[in-house]
Amino acid sequence: MALLKVKFNQKKRVKLAQGLWLMNWFSVFAGILVFSMGLFLKIELRKRSEVMDNSESHFVPNSLILMGILSCAFNGFAGKICYDSLDPAKFAKWKPLLKPYLALCFFFNILIFFVALICFLMRGSLESTLAQGLKNGMKFYRDTDTPGRCFMKKTIDMLQIEFKCCGNNGFKDWFEIQWISNRYLDFSSKEVKDRIKSNVDGRYLVDGVPFSCCNPSSPRPCIQYQVTNNSAHYSYDYQTEELNLWRRGCREALLHYYSSMMSSMGVVVLLVWLFEMAVMVGLRLLHTSLESIANPEDPECESEGWILENSLKDTLKSMLESLKKIGKFNQVEADAEGAEGEEGGKTPAITTVS
Repeated sequence: MALLKVKFNQKKRVKLAQGLWLMNWFSVFAGILVFSMGLFLKIELRKRSEVMDNSESHFVPNSLILMGILSCAFNGFAGKICYDSLDPAKFAKWKPLLKPYLALCFFFNILIFFVALICFLMRGSLESTLAQGLKNGMKFYRDTDTPGRCFMKKTIDMLQIEFKCCGNNGFKDWFEIQWISNRYLDFSSKEVKDRIKSNVDGRYLVDGVPFSCCNPSSPRPCIQYQVTNNSAHYSYDYQTEELNLWRRGCREALLHYYSSMMSSMGVVVLLVWLFEMAVMVGLRLLHTSLESIANPEDPECESEGWILENSLKDTLKSMLESLKKIGKFNQVEADAEGAEGEEGGKTPAITTVS
């Protein structure tokens, strides 16, 4: 028994073809939207590529861009088929291509669903990429005179100001690295010498943070040096002064920004996938209803359309049997080639008569 069998007359076939033509052009616009989202995400990721450890994070935008292009191409082609299906003479040239096209549509829809899932599942990979990238970026913050790294100070400062964050996981991350360049240290000063000597690696570490960590909403002037020394400042307790420095780490801020963006894009891609599935089902019904016309010379006669010619169980069973036959055929061919090789390798015995 066919799956989702529907009876059609000429009027219903025309309405289906017209509806599918319209849906395909909506899908073209949806493809443009998916392409635009991928392009926007790629630009946003490139803006902060200096604080990302690898290029794996670009897999999502690249996939969205590819799916957008393919969606425009597939649906534009399907729209042309639906338009020509209203004329039997024009539809005849598309008839042999419909089955391969529907098979391609099926795999294309699987890819769209996969890309939608990736949009939701990339959080873990993105988190590790940001954590390592920010850690490296903070190490190079002081290298304002080093070619290739002189831009890192500005990048980190702009990042912390824009996202209202400080450090990788928090402001205390700055206490563990030397973020002040040696060029701006007075090595004749006893304090500088003592700090460098007290560190095993000979680094100048302070309990201070860059100016970009300061919260402009703080009611008092920003305290960015001796942050943890309560006695160094009047009426100050660094554990309760929540408005003085940004408490949130930049990894968390960026992760939330990109994750929410990709989750929203994932929802849009899922909606596009559902729409594409509806278009594919409609196109299959149109294809089978036109093929099953009993008298092609009488376009007004009734016909039947279906999704699968047999039930889902029978279809899967026949597919498995076909795969088994292909496997057995390949095995027989391999055995035959092996036997031929063995016969060819044998040398005939030569008998000598004395």
